[in-house]
Amino acid sequence: MVEVQNLVFTRRDGDLNRAVLDELSLSIAAKEQVSIVGDSGSGKTTLIHLIGGLLRPDSGSIVIDGQNITQFNDTELALYRRGLGMIFQHYQLLAPLSVYDNIVFQAQLNQLNPKQSDVNALAERLGILHKLTALPQQLSGGEQQRVGIARAMINKPKLLLADEPTGNLNAAKSEEVVSLLRELCEEQGVNLLMVTHSQHLADSLDRKITIQNNRAYG
Repeated sequence: MVEVQNLVFTRRDGDLNRAVLDELSLSIAAKEQVSIVGDSGSGKTTLIHLIGGLLRPDSGSIVIDGQNITQFNDTELALYRRGLGMIFQHYQLLAPLSVYDNIVFQAQLNQLNPKQSDVNALAERLGILHKLTALPQQLSGGEQQRVGIARAMINKPKLLLADEPTGNLNAAKSEEVVSLLRELCEEQGVNLLMVTHSQHLADSLDRKITIQNNRAYG
């Protein structure tokens, strides 16, 4: 499903180029649920953004379902991103929109129109069916992240990228959210790639990859 080979990504730091990822390689099987851990600044989020087509590497390949996305042009990358699910630490919900509209907004931008019955079923599964008319500021942190999960899953992606999805939640809520993520991904046959600082949550997935010294281990 995901095959990363010899990935190099550098970032400008003053007058110098600083290596963030250096000849990094990893492989993730179809339907596998994998956590990514490492120290702050180790390149975890950068890796997620590269796999998500939000950044381009200096060199190396990222092959998703047999397609090397590093060779895509901007239009092809945009089409590729439509098929992904992405979850963010800070939720990134649109304050003026209701929960329902937040769930479907990105899909509609991508010229997709989720059925209301599908939205309702997913919201019920996530325990937010009664919140569909509420605004984001009327929700708890855990509820906001559930909206983020619904938004990411509504189009039934094959690959779900989650960047610190529990970073703003307490331990109990974090376990609830990750448990829901795991169940939904397993039910729908979705690959889950999750960045986390929590070793406990990382160990709850199928496999753990550690980013250290600009490379991947595990």
